[in-house]
Amino acid sequence: MVQVVVSERARRLVNEALDRGQLAQGPIVAELERAFAAVTGVGHCVAVSNGTVALQASLVALGIGPGDEVITSPLSFVATANAILATGARVRFADVGPDLTIDPDQVDDLIGPSTAAILPVHLYGLPADLDSLEALAQRHGLALVEDAAQAHGARVGERRVGSYGVGCFSLYGTKNVAAGEGGLVTTSDDSLDALLRVLRNQGMGARRYDYQAVGWNWRMTDLHAAIALPQVEQLDQINAVREEHAATLLAGLAGLPGLTLPLEPAGRRSVWHQFTVQVDPEVLGGEGRDALAVALGARGVASAVYYPDALADIAPLRAHPLVAHDDVPSARAAAQRVLSLPVGHHLDDAQVEYVVHCVQEVLG
Repeated sequence: MVQVVVSERARRLVNEALDRGQLAQGPIVAELERAFAAVTGVGHCVAVSNGTVALQASLVALGIGPGDEVITSPLSFVATANAILATGARVRFADVGPDLTIDPDQVDDLIGPSTAAILPVHLYGLPADLDSLEALAQRHGLALVEDAAQAHGARVGERRVGSYGVGCFSLYGTKNVAAGEGGLVTTSDDSLDALLRVLRNQGMGARRYDYQAVGWNWRMTDLHAAIALPQVEQLDQINAVREEHAATLLAGLAGLPGLTLPLEPAGRRSVWHQFTVQVDPEVLGGEGRDALAVALGARGVASAVYYPDALADIAPLRAHPLVAHDDVPSARAAAQRVLSLPVGHHLDDAQVEYVVHCVQEVLG
């Protein structure tokens, strides 16, 4: 069960929205947009109903549709591919590198005359190699759309994710900023910002019934914005706690047999949405990560697999005429080894130390 911890300030903002009676997109949504644009270092933020919609809306606003190809990562939640398919574009999968994010060299190999966009996924809170991907996109005249659903506040150098291309964030209940549901799109392109606001509101402009395009109901409610806003205001503190927890896990789990720790390449700063290790299939009697998960569960430590299959191997996508059969051996191997351990900012130091102790006990 996904539980969102609601702060006292969030409760007050929710009550303000209830008292005001304007529950649909209103002043708290606008305040959330301003706050997140400032945090991300961009000119605009457009709030939408969820993270999948953030991706779809961005692709639609960029004019991507039938006949186009979008290159993305095969190691992600299915929403990444679903959003591309919703536009009528074709999905191409470029394999991942050792850091489990999309490999720019693999992307380069797939770029062809139908390629319209590169859509990297900042997996587990770690930014993809955005400097290389931005250079590729500029060289080939492609759009760069960041699936930053798990990476609120993550950095490459001094730049925040969501400031390289069009940034797409989720506010689902498990995220570093969680409202239950909700999505955010970041951009510094004035025209794109204006179009996204039209598209999310049934194609209407600022005046009611002033239809400027075919649109959708992609609006966020003030209630969701009220829950998210205080977390955006505290985002650096939230991520700092997660970073401290990750440092404890990295130090305590180093050198354990059969365990590969997550990478954080130089210049790329994770916000540790998940702390994801890779477990050698040969350990624990050949049961690998499944045996580790069971052993941790018996000790009261929750763990989870994100994600058990490469997107290229999910049956509906494998059979879909708009999904290419690209070979992704690294993503496929990682999907059989990944296991995410507790790292959340609501944990205390003793709880994180207990996670370390339990993993050491099982593997050591």
